Formats: sequence, C-alpha cells, structure tokens
Amino acid sequence: MGTLAYGSSGGRLYVEDRALSHLKIVMATKLRRNESFTLSWRQFDGSGRETLWIHPSIPLRFTFEEVDAPSLNVRWIEEMMYSANSTGGIVLTEENIAA
Repeated sequence: MGTLAYGSSGGRLYVEDRALSHLKIVMATKLRRNESFTLSWRQFDGSGRETLWIHPSIPLRFTFEEVDAPSLNVRWIEEMMYSANSTGGIVLTEENIAA
C-alpha cells in the first residue's frame, strides 16, 4: 500500500501501489503542463467520498511499498487522463484489465 501525500498539512491518501503508479503518471503529466485538476475517490469504509484540488504549486509526494515498479496498463492511464481532462477531474477507479 502506497501513499500520496499532498500539501504541507501531512494529509495522506493510501492507495494500492499498482493504482498509485498509474495515478502518478497522469498527475505528473498534468502538473508538468502546469494544469490544475481534481482527484476524487470513494472512502474505503464506504462512508462517503473525497475530492482534492490538485495545483502545481502544492507539494506532492508518492511513496511506494514495493521496490519494483509494476508493468503499466496503458488503457487505464488513458482512462485516467481522459477523466483528468474532464470537468469532473480524475476519479480513482478499479483497473479494467479486459482488452
């Protein structure tokens, strides 16, 4: 289980390493372009959902439990990038492995 630390407040989002690896690529691409966006997810305990406003000037850190990076699913990255470019922003979802 990896973590996404955002801002100086120490807030952390715990995300499975494989999902975090894909999310990192999409977020880094958007931020490299100096683009802001939202990131949303459902609470793991089913109690609701959260959304973060991601801005290039706010510190961001990805921490992975696994030493080796996983193989990447280009389709999943494309789906996340498509949602990142929409008005709803990135919605962290399960990986769709089917081709």
